[in-house]
Amino acid sequence: MKGLVIAIQFLTRVPMPRVTVSNEEFAASIRWFPAVGLLIGASITASAWAGTRVDSWTGAVLGVIAWVAVTGALHLDGLGDIADASGAAHKDRDRLLAVLADPHVGSFAVVTIGLQLLAKLVLLHALIEMDVLEAVVLVPLAARIGPLVWSRWLPDLHAGLGSRFRRAARPIELAGWGVLLTVAAWFAPGLLATPVLIGGWGWWVLRRIGGISGDGHGAGIEIVESGLLLALAIGARLT
Repeated sequence: MKGLVIAIQFLTRVPMPRVTVSNEEFAASIRWFPAVGLLIGASITASAWAGTRVDSWTGAVLGVIAWVAVTGALHLDGLGDIADASGAAHKDRDRLLAVLADPHVGSFAVVTIGLQLLAKLVLLHALIEMDVLEAVVLVPLAARIGPLVWSRWLPDLHAGLGSRFRRAARPIELAGWGVLLTVAAWFAPGLLATPVLIGGWGWWVLRRIGGISGDGHGAGIEIVESGLLLALAIGARLT
């Protein structure tokens, strides 16, 4: 269970006992990312449900606040960095890498993060109104299957956090989480959009950025989460 503890420490702000880890153990924690997603999803859903005791918009607001708080805005930071780098690069790879390494936030990041939070707020509200809030618990789990896929599929953008995960993402974990996702899709058909969203982000990153990095993983998780919220809303409307 050490890998799960490491993954919770890395992906969330949930208090956990401190553990000493090697580089290999840290990299292996990627296998537990979807499990941490389930914990995140439970926190979001519980917070949103509590808010609905007031009204649906309060539920949506509390759900988004919980989303940001439990993850410490980790993935939103990656989304902002990718937005800044992509917007400012102008097909210049050296400039792209320089912007990615810059800790300052530009206008592209501000606009993108704002739109992402707005999208989650509106889509959470829609799911509450359609009485399918419980499906949200599975969204962060599904989105965190993405890093396992991207680590094996995409080249490293640079030697950094993302490259440490490459050898640790094994086919057996991918298969296991894929089976679980397929079973879950029987109850929430919108989750069937997961492979399309994960593949679409991988294709865009490869074409636009040239490889995957820690920022790319974080941004991808955010994009897949919003896409899955939309897919769940469409699926609920059609059934």
